[in-house]
Amino acid sequence: MLNSIEFAYPGFLFLLLVIPISVAWYVLRKKPSEPSLKYSTLAPFKISKKSGKGIFRHFLYGTRMLAIGLLIVALARPQSPNNWQDISTEGIDIMITNDISTSMLAEDFKPNRLEAGKDVAADFINDRPNDRIGLVVFSGRSFTQCPLTTDHESLLNLFRSVKTGLIEDGTAIGEGLATAVNRLKESDAKSKVVILLTDGVNNRGVIDPYTAAEIAQAFNIRVYTIGIGTKGKAPYPFQTAFGVQYQNIDVEIDEALLTAIANQTGGKYFRATDKNKLGDIYKEIDQLEKTKISVREYKRKDERYFPFLLAGAILALLDFLLRITFFRYIP
Repeated sequence: MLNSIEFAYPGFLFLLLVIPISVAWYVLRKKPSEPSLKYSTLAPFKISKKSGKGIFRHFLYGTRMLAIGLLIVALARPQSPNNWQDISTEGIDIMITNDISTSMLAEDFKPNRLEAGKDVAADFINDRPNDRIGLVVFSGRSFTQCPLTTDHESLLNLFRSVKTGLIEDGTAIGEGLATAVNRLKESDAKSKVVILLTDGVNNRGVIDPYTAAEIAQAFNIRVYTIGIGTKGKAPYPFQTAFGVQYQNIDVEIDEALLTAIANQTGGKYFRATDKNKLGDIYKEIDQLEKTKISVREYKRKDERYFPFLLAGAILALLDFLLRITFFRYIP
């Protein structure tokens, strides 16, 4: 155990020399030095019994010395040593690219497609603590909501704030994918992945989705595409003068495009028709992207002075209480 301890202030340990000096002084001081008195007989003293206090006073002194020793060790601040250890981690950079067009408010998912997608993606993020993950959102245009980061709490906070209407409406799949690729192209990660989720057909943007897929392929970026929406029609909320009214609208997803993007980049296309299916899709992607790499992790020092401080304080308190009670001197 002592081999695993270092001291922040080892100079304080020299104070431990006080203890053997004090013990030597204590022993020498106890040598008989009192005046003697002669008696012709010890008979009057035979009825007296020896008290155990004399012996226990030595115990009290030992307790005091032990308390001082422990407090000195605590002052020296014992710590665990710095060390490095080899661990395995995923080492994957992932950009989640999420459609936020108004059609994502359709309620074939509860409460709607956008919120259901955010909930499932949050679980995916929490399950991959060792990866850098970022977020791109798109509708008529695209922008980076969060760059690649291991600060997943900040990422989740930014994800929660995502809503429709942040940018002009539409579905610019090509721009969303291109923005994600741009964030990953300089990455030196073992594996680079885009998860692109949309519920529509590309109808906006200046970058063709097939061109964006070619760029992703050139940078060895795999793209997993997800089409979100039930089969047939879905209830969509419309704001009217009489409040929110629902109308069933056709679900139109360009599955051929999403499949082509995934195939060209070595990814896979999925269709999510409900929230449970979407959760299964993210779990499958999680299993597909398990590239293990070895890294060295630095473990910082842990403070270990508290047990010494606590034990020393308890013994010092015990010494004080015994001296004012059981071993109290009467003048």
